[in-house]
Amino acid sequence: MPGFAALNREGNSFEFDSARVDALRAALRGTLVGANDAGYHESRSVWNAMIDRRPALIARCIGTADIIACVNFARETGIALSIKGGGHNIAGLAVAEGGLMIDCSGMRGAWVDPKARIAHAQAGCTLGDVDRETQVHGLAAVLGFVSLTGTAGLTLGGGFGYISRRFGYTTDNVKSMTLVTADGKLVRTSELDNADLFWGLRGGGGNFGVLTDIEYALYPLGPEIYGGGIAWSAEQAPEVFKLYDKIASEAPQEL
Repeated sequence: MPGFAALNREGNSFEFDSARVDALRAALRGTLVGANDAGYHESRSVWNAMIDRRPALIARCIGTADIIACVNFARETGIALSIKGGGHNIAGLAVAEGGLMIDCSGMRGAWVDPKARIAHAQAGCTLGDVDRETQVHGLAAVLGFVSLTGTAGLTLGGGFGYISRRFGYTTDNVKSMTLVTADGKLVRTSELDNADLFWGLRGGGGNFGVLTDIEYALYPLGPEIYGGGIAWSAEQAPEVFKLYDKIASEAPQEL
């Protein structure tokens, strides 16, 4: 059986039985693509166009079971592994040269429980995906500034946005996270479930596992708000600062 060439976690070239690739492809509901397959270049592309890395394989996952299969494959073969959520990370960490990319960008479901004021977002969601669903109910999650940013990366990094001064960091408003750990297990984390892991996930980055779902607390906000930038000439500075001081001392907390 011919070997399949890839790079391992140390960046060294190695080969494994290509039958393993066929088995992974058969195990996925999504698609497994290589350099010559349709969709490969779309999947390997990220927001920062300076990143031009080429994974050996890209798994275009459409569910948690796909992610578990990929994690198990990476652990058993030793192939380098990377995870793409929204694909907005400037450093391009989503793309492992010669490795296996888990592409979650097709997992963009967002569901809202308006009574409990909670939203569930899959790993491939962007901020815009979540906002679109929450605003139907006049609610908002504490997210970032750019609608194309992925919710998973933002949340794992801490998360700061337009309404953070009122409600805190994104991670302060996460109710639970579900992830696939390196041993291929699906684990739910919250203040009550796997609390230590939950603590680490909220700001600790993407190295604890592959995120599949985030549960956010929501707040009444919108759909119309006041916002925007205002500029004055330098000569008006004394008058502007005086007015600002008066408004800041009297304005409600929302402003």
